[in-house]
Amino acid sequence: MLQAEKMRYIARTVVSMCLFFALILSHSLLLARSDPEFSTRALADTVGFVHKAWQMDSVMVRIKRLYHDDLARTQQPAGTVWRAAICPHDDYTYASWLYPAVLRNIKAKTVIIFGVSHKAWRYNLENRLVFDSFSTWRGPYGKVTVSPLRDEIIEQLPADMAIVHDPMQSEEYSVEAMIPFLQYQNRDVEIISILVPYMDFERIQSISKHLAKALFAAMNQKNLRWGEDVAILISSDAVHYGDEEWGGYNYAYYGTGSKANALAVAHDREIISTCFDSKLTEKKVARFYGYTTRKDNFREYRWTWCGNYAIPVGLLTALDLRELEKSAPLKGVPIAYATSISQPHLKVDDLTMGETAIATQRHWVGYAAVGFR
Repeated sequence: MLQAEKMRYIARTVVSMCLFFALILSHSLLLARSDPEFSTRALADTVGFVHKAWQMDSVMVRIKRLYHDDLARTQQPAGTVWRAAICPHDDYTYASWLYPAVLRNIKAKTVIIFGVSHKAWRYNLENRLVFDSFSTWRGPYGKVTVSPLRDEIIEQLPADMAIVHDPMQSEEYSVEAMIPFLQYQNRDVEIISILVPYMDFERIQSISKHLAKALFAAMNQKNLRWGEDVAILISSDAVHYGDEEWGGYNYAYYGTGSKANALAVAHDREIISTCFDSKLTEKKVARFYGYTTRKDNFREYRWTWCGNYAIPVGLLTALDLRELEKSAPLKGVPIAYATSISQPHLKVDDLTMGETAIATQRHWVGYAAVGFR
C-alpha cells in the first residue's frame, strides 16, 4: 500500500490508541461467535466520526446550517434513487456535507458497502473480497443489522474469491464512516461490508461477475429490487496530496503552492468527468483504474485515490448486475467535489471529536460525491 496511506492510517491508530489495543486484546473474543455480545463489530475511529446519537444530531444540524447553499445546489430531482454511489470517508470536519449530499438519495434498506482495505499489506490480503462474520455493527442510534444476504453471497462465491477476516474488518474505518449518516436517515438500515484489497484489473473483472451473479440470485430469491431494496455504496476519498506529514514522502505530483494544488484538483475533476459522468461503461471503469493504479505494479498507486480497487469492483458489479437484470443503463451524476482545504471546516471539537490528520496547502485530501441511477 502507498506509504501515504500507511501514514494516514497510523495517524488514525494513534488518536484511537485505546480502542486499537482493545481490539487487539479482544481478538480471541471476536471468535466467540456463540455469545451475541461478541458478534457486534466495535468502533475503530471515535475521533473523526461520531459514535453517539447526540453527536450525530448536532453534526447534521451544523451541516445543514453551514452548508445550506451547497446542499441546495446539489439537491437531486424528486424521486431520484441511487442504485450505486461513491462517497468520501474522511473526518466529518473535513468531508462534512458531501456525506448527506450523496447519501440522502440512498433509499434502500440494505446497503452493500465496498470499503478500502487500508491495511491489507499487514495481513497479506489481495485478490479476494474481505467479508466479516459479525451479526451487527455499532451505530450512534443502536446496533445496525448485517443483512442475511451476506452469508448467501459468500456461499455462492468461489472459495478463492472471498475470505471472512474479522481483524481486517475491525481495523478498517472506510465502511464505518458511512453508517452514522445511513442510520440517521433510516434507523432500520442493514449493511453488508465488503473490503477490497489489492487486485489487478483482470481479477477485478472476474470477481465482479461472480459477485453480481451471487447478488442477483440472492435478491431474486427474496424478490428484492435494486435501488429500492438494495443499493451499492462505494467508500473512497479522492487524491491524497502534498509533501508534508506523509511519512517523509513527497506526493505533490505537480509540486506545491496554489498553482500546483489547482492542477491537482483539475486532475481529480478530469478523472470524475471522464470516468463517472453520464452512461457508465466498463471502458470508463478501466480508465479509472488506469488513472489511479500503476500498470507495472497493481499494488502501487499512480494517483492516490484510496478506492482504486473498491471503485472498480463496486462499479463493475453494478454493471454486471444491470446486465443480469436487463435494466436501464447506469447513468453517473457527479454531485460535488471538494477538498479538505477548499471549504470551512465543520466545528466538532466541542462534540468530543477532532481530526486524524492535518489539512494544509501541503497536505490535503480530495472528495468526490457521485451517484448512479
